[in-house]
Amino acid sequence: MEKLIQEQAQTHCESEYGTLQKVVLCEPQFMEIKEVINDVQKKYMHENIDRSLAISQHHQFEQTLRNAGVEVIKLQPSKDHPEQVFTRDIGFTLGDQLFISEMANPIRKGEEKVLANWMKDHDIAYKKLSTHSIEGGDVIVDGQRVFIGISHRTCMNAIQNLQKELPDFEILPIPFNPKYLHLDCVFNILSPTDALIFPDALDQKVVDRLSKMYNLIEVSDSEQFSMGTNVLSIGQNRVLSLPVNIDVNHQMRQRGYEVLEVDFSEIIKSGGSFRCCSMPIVRH
Repeated sequence: MEKLIQEQAQTHCESEYGTLQKVVLCEPQFMEIKEVINDVQKKYMHENIDRSLAISQHHQFEQTLRNAGVEVIKLQPSKDHPEQVFTRDIGFTLGDQLFISEMANPIRKGEEKVLANWMKDHDIAYKKLSTHSIEGGDVIVDGQRVFIGISHRTCMNAIQNLQKELPDFEILPIPFNPKYLHLDCVFNILSPTDALIFPDALDQKVVDRLSKMYNLIEVSDSEQFSMGTNVLSIGQNRVLSLPVNIDVNHQMRQRGYEVLEVDFSEIIKSGGSFRCCSMPIVRH
């Protein structure tokens, strides 16, 4: 029995592009722009979110994942957490360790407790990061190398503490323009050789450094606004992306990726897309 619990409790993630096996989602049942926290929300604050459409699009996203063989875990939505659909930020898995984030914005505090309760109920071990704010949208992993965005949501103290927790990993702090909220809104890794980037949000020295590690696929200003960098890789060169991001999708296909287009236009009004709305806990 003990062995069975340990097997069920396994968490593992060592890249952004390994085959996704288990992921945490949350339906946008109470999704709402209550206070503007990014430029995208600023544009849509008066129009706000059509929840029924957002839920329908999220169901299509979920079904696409299930059709690809991914096990989907769904957290219980709460009317107290209008941003809860963005599960990526509340935790992240590095190696075999799952971390639960310390949320920076008051509107998002409490989401991490929902995740922690689910983990406890299912005997899954985790470590709570509670001293300094850090959110999963700023954490991008590629083997032993972990890029962490320095933003209004993730502070340098949290990055230094994480380095102490993970001495075998190379932690690379990446400064970027914090108006873009999280690192995965301007940089995302597709494979050991390719990455998406919105260079305008980063210092040229940072872009030059990243260009020595990856073939960088540049995202335009308009497609960054529609979350062109925030794709979700699910393994075997398959990538979920928005149909509206025509150039990004073309460039990925040119490099041999299978682009699975899913309409997420209502959900991105709040400033996040497929990566933001998924928290992988098992990738191989």
